[in-house]
Amino acid sequence: MDQFEQKVSVDMRISIVIPVLNDEEYLKILLDHLARQSLPADEIIVVDNGCTDASVTVARSAGATVIVEKIIGIPAAAATGYDNATGDIIVRCDADSRPPADWLEKIDKKFVEDPTADALTGPGFFYDLPLGTRSIGSALYAVGYFFLLGSALATIPLWGSNMAFRSTLWNEVRERVSRTGTSIHDDLDLSCAAHQIFVLKFLPTLRMGAAGRVFLRPRGFRDSSRLALNTLMRHGGIKGIFDRWQSVLRLN
Repeated sequence: MDQFEQKVSVDMRISIVIPVLNDEEYLKILLDHLARQSLPADEIIVVDNGCTDASVTVARSAGATVIVEKIIGIPAAAATGYDNATGDIIVRCDADSRPPADWLEKIDKKFVEDPTADALTGPGFFYDLPLGTRSIGSALYAVGYFFLLGSALATIPLWGSNMAFRSTLWNEVRERVSRTGTSIHDDLDLSCAAHQIFVLKFLPTLRMGAAGRVFLRPRGFRDSSRLALNTLMRHGGIKGIFDRWQSVLRLN
């Protein structure tokens, strides 16, 4: 039996979805981390979004299921992965994510103990930034993403490098999310689509290592901010922000 098919908990099936485009080195490290989880996943889906390197070979060698999505962009790749997931809980991370050994165990425990939680997300730390700026960069990103975008969303936004949600959430919102292009953040898009329907919760102890590409590539932070604005515009812009806060404050 493959190591990914072994399961300690019988409460819920867990599927992991990983969109990938030419990230073979990162993916190999991630799959090694997933193989060492204290609570292994029932299913690992790697979505091949046009890979020309050895990512597919790496995925299959580790026992993951490979699904091809020809439409380039994380929105399409992630959605295709979610469509094909068979688990009760769908977990999402990126190829450059580095989960602690108890990552899936914490996710499973939270969903079992808290039936009101429909989706979870947690903070990250950028493991490849220079040591002197690693903590500062991680803190600044967390403030910008969870606080500033959370203020625009009127709830906690899901973070694609470290998030999980019940399959019932996906079944409800799958027609409301974008499945094309590269001009939006798919995790923020899903958060907006799920607003007012499901309960999204932030779990501070659900930490995840992530590559600091947004800081290391030229104009990375600016480009990421532009994608966030595009995503919010897709969900009503200023009026959408106002409407979401009205709903939260029960003013409508």
